[in-house]
Amino acid sequence: MKILIQNGRVMDPATGRDEPADVAIAAGRIIAIGQVTPDFQPNRTIDASRCVVAPGLVDLSVRLREPGQEHAGMLESEMAAAVAGGVTSLVCPPDTDPVLDEPGLVDMLKFRAEKLHLARVFPLGALTRGLKGEVLTEMAELTESGCIGFGQAEVPIVNVQVLQRALQYAATFGYTVWLRPQDFWLGKGVAASGPLATRLGLSGIPAAAETIALHTLFELMRAVQGKPAGSPGARLHLCRISSAAGLALVRQAKAEGLPVTCDVSAHNLHLIDVDIGFYDSRLRLQPPVRQQRDRDALRAGLADGTVDALVSDHNPVDSDAKTLPFAEAEPGATGVELLLGLACKWAQQDGHSLMQALAVLTSGPQAVLGASLGTLQASVGRLVVGGVADLCVFDPSQGWTVQRGALRSQGKHTPFEGHELPVSVRATLVGGQLAHQAAGTDQALAA
Repeated sequence: MKILIQNGRVMDPATGRDEPADVAIAAGRIIAIGQVTPDFQPNRTIDASRCVVAPGLVDLSVRLREPGQEHAGMLESEMAAAVAGGVTSLVCPPDTDPVLDEPGLVDMLKFRAEKLHLARVFPLGALTRGLKGEVLTEMAELTESGCIGFGQAEVPIVNVQVLQRALQYAATFGYTVWLRPQDFWLGKGVAASGPLATRLGLSGIPAAAETIALHTLFELMRAVQGKPAGSPGARLHLCRISSAAGLALVRQAKAEGLPVTCDVSAHNLHLIDVDIGFYDSRLRLQPPVRQQRDRDALRAGLADGTVDALVSDHNPVDSDAKTLPFAEAEPGATGVELLLGLACKWAQQDGHSLMQALAVLTSGPQAVLGASLGTLQASVGRLVVGGVADLCVFDPSQGWTVQRGALRSQGKHTPFEGHELPVSVRATLVGGQLAHQAAGTDQALAA
């Protein structure tokens, strides 16, 4: 199908492009940006007047809840939610049921996802079998099946020797290890340690739970670099940094030259522990939202590049598991549909440009994925002539109010319910196909 997107403002942080331009698409790829030859005859024309035409967003943390947890979300519902939010590429953690620790399970997930013709799914393989932290998985076989890295989701590895061996193996083959830094014992609470948790009688998770884990990881990374001689080395991606102290350690590690990247959740970027209010279980999250000084540090780190990407940390939870006392409620919230709006809200509040808001959702996460994208490395998260046509068309002047009934995700619980978001997605294209079009925009967008 040939598609022509006209009259839009084309923005691409990877190249710095920001100009009015048309975009021509054929056979699933971008064939022109700017001047389109007169002989191009589109099957469909999209009028993007007053809209921004940007690369499809890349979200590094989206749980699809399938296989094994279909009561909380189906592959169809969560991927429909992704494209409704402008997300065209997403990373799926390995904590499905069964765990993604065998090639056959990864093959099945990718096959199911590809049949839907919605967002691109990049699965993480389990670092240890069953996420039990005891025996390493067959990383080479999982990579051949399409895993772009290896992680433990929310399950810390208690045995540091196993963690050391995992990093050594990853270093031998140049794999990326994705870990959320949290000490197993100190991380058993339900809210961030502080006056609020004490007043509410909630067990606390201190910032030391994060910093102790980071110290351990960085020491192990220093030990495995360049060993064995000639190996490509391991890369470490730190998932959802939550504290000012943790971010300071990441900044030091990057300055030292360690191959480390990190992301932060949209929840931790906007919310603090006081927002828990009177035991609002929608704020039962992992990692927990912390104090204002932590939130301010994360916002500054995202702006100065210490934080490489902003993630939705999409983790839909069904009502039975969420409408419980705070300490008993299942942690998680839906968020992939809100990611673009929350990034733009951060940029507006802190005086950053729209280009900076897009960078942490496109070129930033694309750089984290790097060579693991294979042939897609040159075009995911960017607009390139000849590259795959993954695009997001959004209106930067039309906001919307988050209402649970309007969410496509099967999980309806979000701490941002009732919040005003400053932009709205009008259309999403994946591989040159229209994967999402906002209701009521047929005449505005299509001719």
